[in-house]
Amino acid sequence: KKPIKPNPQIPQSNQTCAVPLSHLRSPLPLAGEGQGEGSFHLPPSSLLPHNQPMSLLQRVLPPRLDRWLAVTTLAARIYGGYKGITMREKRLGEQEAERRRLKHHSWSANHYYDLAVSRQGLLIKLGQIIGSRPDLIPDEYTNVLSRLQDDVPPRPFPIIKRRIERQLERPLTDIFSDFEETPIAAASLAQVHRAQLKQPVKGHTEVAVKVQYPGIEIIVHRDLENVRFLLRILALFERNLDFTPIVEELSHNVPMELDFINEGHNAETIAHNFADRDDVIIPDIIWEYSTRRVLTMEYTGGVKITDLEGMAREGIVPQEVSQLVTDTYCEQLYLHGMFHADPHPGNFFVRPGPKLVMLDFGLCRKLDDKFRIGYARLTEAMLAWNISEMVQAYKDLGIKVKNANDPTVYLELGRAFMDTSADDRAYADRDLVEQANERLKVAVRDNPITEIPRELLLIMRVTGLLSGLGKHLDSRVDVVNTLLPYVRAAQEGAR
Repeated sequence: KKPIKPNPQIPQSNQTCAVPLSHLRSPLPLAGEGQGEGSFHLPPSSLLPHNQPMSLLQRVLPPRLDRWLAVTTLAARIYGGYKGITMREKRLGEQEAERRRLKHHSWSANHYYDLAVSRQGLLIKLGQIIGSRPDLIPDEYTNVLSRLQDDVPPRPFPIIKRRIERQLERPLTDIFSDFEETPIAAASLAQVHRAQLKQPVKGHTEVAVKVQYPGIEIIVHRDLENVRFLLRILALFERNLDFTPIVEELSHNVPMELDFINEGHNAETIAHNFADRDDVIIPDIIWEYSTRRVLTMEYTGGVKITDLEGMAREGIVPQEVSQLVTDTYCEQLYLHGMFHADPHPGNFFVRPGPKLVMLDFGLCRKLDDKFRIGYARLTEAMLAWNISEMVQAYKDLGIKVKNANDPTVYLELGRAFMDTSADDRAYADRDLVEQANERLKVAVRDNPITEIPRELLLIMRVTGLLSGLGKHLDSRVDVVNTLLPYVRAAQEGAR
């Protein structure tokens, strides 16, 4: 079978959407087969992770209803628990209310983890994001949900083997001299196996084979429907919260993450952009054995970026890693205009040097030059605290508010970056973020944000995850002196 390698043109997006109040973060970096293939041929139990038994409801109810009921019930119990504590806080007293809140954190995290592991899909992806934010999310959540980054119970190997052989249209033994049945990583949409090619390709015989779970597209579609329903219900009780744009962004991004041909081309584009650097490593794609559902690539190992003990054994200094990550993302955002948009710890390894190994390019974004340069102008204005230029830069990027003559929202957005990190720390401080969010909430209530570019929402997500990574590494990167050369170079290149 000839390798599938379609046009690598990456579409650019200029779409905008309404913005939620509660997830706005600084836009600056701190440190093939048809849909649902296999789902109509495999019994429901075969779509579960290995050794995950079906519950009684899963056996009795239709899959769609069972999934909706499980997600809705847990969401109601988590929300109801927090609401109940808040309503009784005066009677309980501050100390007892906090004790109960911490206990509910732990209960909620463990029950969400169990639900995500048993149902998988977008539940794991959301858990990965929560578990990657120790700078903002309570430890009771991050300690539990961080396990979802690359250690999800895998699918049984016979199902994975069948998937690969159907996609590549030949037996596994025709291609690989060795194929490890136990995956080296398993996450929300796919799992990865280490293997040896019979014949070298691009000089490589040791490869990693990423295999998409059968039926995952249908599961993801149902999850998006469930989340939309839950958010509509939540809006009835919490009228100041609007997470709809997050769901819209997920709906836009997940189909691209499910297309491994798209991921392979993203990896090649970013590798090309970093071709002159030997401290950023991106695995080669083996197109001869890749399809939309199976991606074969050069095997690249290292120490997980949050494994501080492992880094110490290899003589790797965490502060040097923090600087390398920050420089890498500055270069992507301000100079290349193409960036890796899923920087949770499971997607990064480090090697002595240090060298950064980047993995999983399913979610990337291409910025057009106008947006990239405008974003650089915004960054410089914020760092210099030039209020008039900052407000104009926000407007030029496409952020709109109901009353265009009132700059308060733009000022609070700027302060959300400048005032949310403690001295000499390159990541967000939980208490300072809460204060910034309160100020922003008041400003947006008085003058709602009506539009925000999709690109900026994704950048906010990226910088939030990088802030969480900075917390793990206790990053002390000098943000101002690191950013300024990049933002000025971006603007000088436009002249």
